[in-house]
Amino acid sequence: DVQLQASGGGLVQAGGSLRLSCAASGFTFDDYAIGWFRQAPGKEREGVSCINSSDGSTWYADSVKGRFTISSDNAKNTVYLQMNNLKPEDTAVYYCAADAPHTIVVALLSGHYYDIDYWGKGTLVTVSS
Repeated sequence: DVQLQASGGGLVQAGGSLRLSCAASGFTFDDYAIGWFRQAPGKEREGVSCINSSDGSTWYADSVKGRFTISSDNAKNTVYLQMNNLKPEDTAVYYCAADAPHTIVVALLSGHYYDIDYWGKGTLVTVSS
Protein backbone atom coordinates (compact mmCIF):
# COMPACT_ATOMS: atom_id res chain seq x y z
CA ASP A 1 0.00 0.00 0.00
CA VAL A 2 1.67 3.21 -1.20
CA GLN A 3 1.80 5.95 1.40
CA LEU A 4 3.30 9.42 1.31
CA GLN A 5 3.33 11.42 4.52
CA ALA A 6 4.17 15.11 4.23
CA SER A 7 5.03 17.10 7.33
CA GLY A 8 6.88 20.17 8.50
CA GLY A 9 4.53 22.95 7.53
CA GLY A 10 3.75 25.85 9.83
CA LEU A 11 3.61 29.59 10.29
CA VAL A 12 6.75 31.58 9.67
CA GLN A 13 7.62 35.21 9.08
CA ALA A 14 8.87 36.41 5.74
CA GLY A 15 12.56 35.68 5.42
CA GLY A 16 12.28 32.63 7.64
CA SER A 17 12.85 28.96 6.90
CA LEU A 18 11.00 25.68 7.08
CA ARG A 19 11.91 22.13 6.15
CA LEU A 20 9.25 19.87 4.75
CA SER A 21 9.56 16.10 4.84
CA CYS A 22 7.90 13.47 2.69
CA ALA A 23 8.15 9.95 4.10
CA ALA A 24 7.36 7.26 1.54
CA SER A 25 6.46 3.61 1.89
CA GLY A 26 4.91 0.81 -0.12
CA PHE A 27 7.02 1.09 -3.26
CA THR A 28 10.62 0.78 -4.38
CA PHE A 29 11.87 4.23 -3.55
CA ASP A 30 14.80 4.19 -5.98
CA ASP A 31 12.49 3.58 -8.94
CA TYR A 32 10.50 6.75 -8.44
CA ALA A 33 10.81 10.50 -8.50
CA ILE A 34 9.32 12.57 -5.72
CA GLY A 35 7.83 15.93 -6.52
CA TRP A 36 6.62 18.80 -4.40
CA PHE A 37 3.60 20.74 -5.53
CA ARG A 38 1.74 23.56 -3.86
CA GLN A 39 -1.69 25.08 -4.07
CA ALA A 40 -2.55 28.51 -2.78
CA PRO A 41 -6.16 29.50 -2.08
CA GLY A 42 -8.01 30.17 -5.31
CA LYS A 43 -5.08 29.12 -7.47
CA GLU A 44 -4.15 26.09 -9.52
CA ARG A 45 -1.77 23.52 -8.12
CA GLU A 46 1.77 24.24 -9.31
CA GLY A 47 5.01 22.35 -9.35
CA VAL A 48 7.76 23.41 -6.99
CA SER A 49 10.57 20.88 -7.20
CA CYS A 50 11.38 17.25 -7.76
CA ILE A 51 14.16 14.75 -7.24
CA ASN A 52 14.86 11.53 -9.06
CA SER A 53 15.58 9.04 -6.29
CA SER A 54 17.78 6.87 -8.50
CA ASP A 55 20.29 9.45 -9.68
CA GLY A 56 19.64 12.48 -7.48
CA SER A 57 18.84 14.81 -10.35
CA THR A 58 16.68 17.75 -9.35
CA TRP A 59 14.43 20.41 -10.84
CA TYR A 60 13.12 23.67 -9.42
CA ALA A 61 10.46 26.11 -10.46
CA ASP A 62 11.92 29.54 -11.28
CA SER A 63 9.99 31.06 -8.41
CA VAL A 64 11.92 29.02 -5.82
CA LYS A 65 15.35 28.66 -7.40
CA GLY A 66 18.08 29.77 -5.05
CA ARG A 67 15.75 29.62 -2.04
CA PHE A 68 14.53 26.01 -1.91
CA THR A 69 16.66 22.87 -1.87
CA ILE A 70 15.33 19.36 -2.36
CA SER A 71 17.22 16.35 -1.07
CA SER A 72 16.67 12.66 -0.56
CA ASP A 73 17.66 10.19 2.13
CA ASN A 74 17.17 6.90 0.34
CA ALA A 75 17.97 4.89 3.47
CA LYS A 76 14.96 6.50 5.15
CA ASN A 77 12.77 6.68 2.02
CA THR A 78 12.34 10.34 2.76
CA VAL A 79 12.59 13.48 0.65
CA TYR A 80 13.15 16.90 2.18
CA LEU A 81 12.38 20.38 0.91
CA GLN A 82 14.44 23.01 2.67
CA MET A 83 12.76 26.37 2.16
CA ASN A 84 14.76 29.48 2.96
CA ASN A 85 14.02 33.17 2.58
CA LEU A 86 10.31 32.43 2.51
CA LYS A 87 7.98 35.00 1.01
CA PRO A 88 4.26 35.60 1.58
CA GLU A 89 3.61 34.31 -1.94
CA ASP A 90 4.99 30.93 -0.85
CA THR A 91 1.91 30.49 1.33
CA ALA A 92 0.12 27.37 0.19
CA VAL A 93 -0.68 23.77 0.98
CA TYR A 94 2.34 21.74 -0.06
CA TYR A 95 1.88 18.21 -1.38
CA CYS A 96 4.42 15.54 -2.16
CA ALA A 97 3.78 13.09 -4.96
CA ALA A 98 5.49 10.03 -6.38
CA ASP A 99 5.55 8.45 -9.80
CA ALA A 100 7.92 7.48 -12.57
CA PRO A 101 10.48 10.23 -13.14
CA HIS A 102 9.13 11.12 -16.58
CA THR A 103 5.61 11.50 -15.23
CA ILE A 104 6.74 13.77 -12.41
CA VAL A 105 8.82 15.99 -14.69
CA VAL A 106 6.04 16.32 -17.26
CA ALA A 107 3.62 17.21 -14.48
CA LEU A 108 5.95 19.87 -13.12
CA LEU A 109 6.55 21.42 -16.52
CA SER A 110 3.04 21.14 -17.97
CA GLY A 111 0.84 21.42 -14.91
CA HIS A 112 -0.71 18.02 -15.66
CA TYR A 113 -0.42 16.96 -12.05
CA TYR A 114 -3.56 14.82 -12.35
CA ASP A 115 -1.49 12.20 -14.20
CA ILE A 116 0.45 11.43 -11.03
CA ASP A 117 -0.64 8.25 -9.28
CA TYR A 118 0.46 8.78 -5.70
CA TRP A 119 -0.13 11.80 -3.48
CA GLY A 120 0.35 12.54 0.14
CA LYS A 121 -1.91 14.71 2.22
CA GLY A 122 -0.79 18.29 2.18
CA THR A 123 0.98 20.32 4.79
CA LEU A 124 0.13 23.99 5.19
CA VAL A 125 2.84 26.63 4.94
CA THR A 126 1.87 30.15 5.94
CA VAL A 127 4.31 33.01 5.51
CA SER A 128 3.39 36.25 7.19
CA SER A 129 4.63 39.62 5.96
